Amino acid sequence: MTPPLTTPHDVRDTGIGRYTAWLRTERGLEFADYGALHAWSVTDLDGFWSSIWEHHGVRSHAPWSRVLDGRAMPGARWFPGARLNYAEHALGLPGDADEVAVVARSQTRPASELTFGELRDRVARARAGLRRLGVGRGDRVVAYLPNIPETLVAFLATASLGAVFASCAPEFGARSVIDRFGQLEPKVLLAVGGYTYGTRAVDRTREVAEITAGLPTLTCTVDVRYGPFSLGTPTTWDDLLSGPADEGFDPVPFDHPLFVLFTSGTTGLPKAIVHGHGGILLEHLKNHSLSWDLGPGDRMLWFSTTAWMLWNTLVSALLVRASLVMIDGDPAFPDLREQWRLAEETGATLMGTSPGYLMACRKAGVEPGGEFALPRLRQLGSAGSALAAEGYAWVHEQFGDRVLLNVGTGGTDVCTGILQGSPWQPVWAGEISGPCLGVAAVAFDPEGVPVVGELGELVITEPMPSMPVGFWNDPDGERYRAAYFATYPGVWRHGDWVRFAEEGHGIVAGRSDATLNRGGVRLGTADFYAVAEELPEVVDSLVVHLEDAAGGPGELVMFVQTDGVEVDDALRARLVAALRGRLSPRHVPDRIERVPVVPRNRTGKKLEVPVKRIMLGAAPGSVAGRDVLADPTALDFFVTWRRS
Repeated sequence: MTPPLTTPHDVRDTGIGRYTAWLRTERGLEFADYGALHAWSVTDLDGFWSSIWEHHGVRSHAPWSRVLDGRAMPGARWFPGARLNYAEHALGLPGDADEVAVVARSQTRPASELTFGELRDRVARARAGLRRLGVGRGDRVVAYLPNIPETLVAFLATASLGAVFASCAPEFGARSVIDRFGQLEPKVLLAVGGYTYGTRAVDRTREVAEITAGLPTLTCTVDVRYGPFSLGTPTTWDDLLSGPADEGFDPVPFDHPLFVLFTSGTTGLPKAIVHGHGGILLEHLKNHSLSWDLGPGDRMLWFSTTAWMLWNTLVSALLVRASLVMIDGDPAFPDLREQWRLAEETGATLMGTSPGYLMACRKAGVEPGGEFALPRLRQLGSAGSALAAEGYAWVHEQFGDRVLLNVGTGGTDVCTGILQGSPWQPVWAGEISGPCLGVAAVAFDPEGVPVVGELGELVITEPMPSMPVGFWNDPDGERYRAAYFATYPGVWRHGDWVRFAEEGHGIVAGRSDATLNRGGVRLGTADFYAVAEELPEVVDSLVVHLEDAAGGPGELVMFVQTDGVEVDDALRARLVAALRGRLSPRHVPDRIERVPVVPRNRTGKKLEVPVKRIMLGAAPGSVAGRDVLADPTALDFFVTWRRS
């Protein structure tokens, strides 16, 4: 058995250490290690989730009658009878009025900060402004805004009223935004007229006009002045905040809608996933304090746009009295080192990034451990795709055991992590430390039998509070059930392909709908990428299997993106040798082709299924809108390749 890269930290002065000490004192519970704590968290659901409520002092304006009303999925109801409000917990108590809540960095305007007191005041004024616009419980407020303090204020003000919030990043085109917001029939739109990306000024006034015209239920569009850009609408952000403050929070049921998140929309209309006040509150209190070890005085930096669930997760740093760093602009401007500079400048204790960014820094010879003063940094988070074992080793070379590399995977569907690390878990090179507390994650074979040591479907066998309230406009829950529970009735199928070790750590091998089935053997795409992208010439890669309708082996095609290097016979031979030697002969592609850019969505996920569908004859517009792509031209190559 390969030993872990790092062993568990001393957790006595960490969030999870303080929590287990509380369990010992208040509940008489003792756990020898993380595995024992996790086992309890997914068997005694009442005990675990009530302990999260009590340990974090959740405030309810009405008592709950029980923790969980039924364990069947879907349909489990959490904390019936409770009346609470997410925004009340995010804004804290008057005693922290002078503590920094928000650190904002932008390429459109100067840097700024907000204390908790200033944030509370702005939210109270925005709440009053939204009331004047007729917004009340259940109404929808939507934002075409970047990751700036105004977006945070608008979200919390909306939540304080019991209204429902949704956001899209302003780089999205009008059609994509209308496809999302149009499902919600919103009352108010907040928007910017443009932004700066690096050195480039981006005017979005035309897109906002199209969005407004495409949302007939709007009664007001609020112009959030951002740099030199203006929409010229009658109501501005300053107008919204101009009246007297309304310092209140409307108590709502535990499962009352808080916000709507959208899938990337690679096929059809994006799913509108509804998350509730109580589920997000409890899940993020647990995740941020126990996995990410955040608390008062800490600072969370994780680049995100407002279209990604990570933005909603970033905002929840406020729940545990940590401050958040809001970044808007090109994250790689003026160069690759910018994220490390921001971590140094803002004193980040948790810095989040992507595996692609870490591997790019490694290849470019960046040495953050020596080039930047990061004494406060305790965790380096990584999410969005798999991180190769070499990336783990590089991070350990830079920071040693002092900084925990916390690689995780989760999703929009649960708005949190499903598998990740914590200070109490070892780190295994190339693998995720294990299931999160309260997440009963296992691998299933096609018959629904749990498997260990082999690839299977990632499933969750017990309910979680942050599972969606439902989908918008899905009154009978049919689409919701079909999305997660059709394959294994009563069990959540997440859509990832995973392999767990006996010790609990695991590897996510890609989306299960993109898993390759060659000669009856299933192959995870992540294994290909870990090998191919270790070659110095290979910047990125994507593999697709085109099945043979007659039952033959089909054709396995690998596309590689290089840094100006031709994919010649010599490079192909090196790729074949690496794949054959480190994986198996079954992993050797039939063809290896150069691609200008590997298609990814804006959260960094490779679009294997859309590429496969295009190669089989589908029109690009039917499989993925250009606005969901990190590079809008990324699919064009595959149309040409198909016709060649």
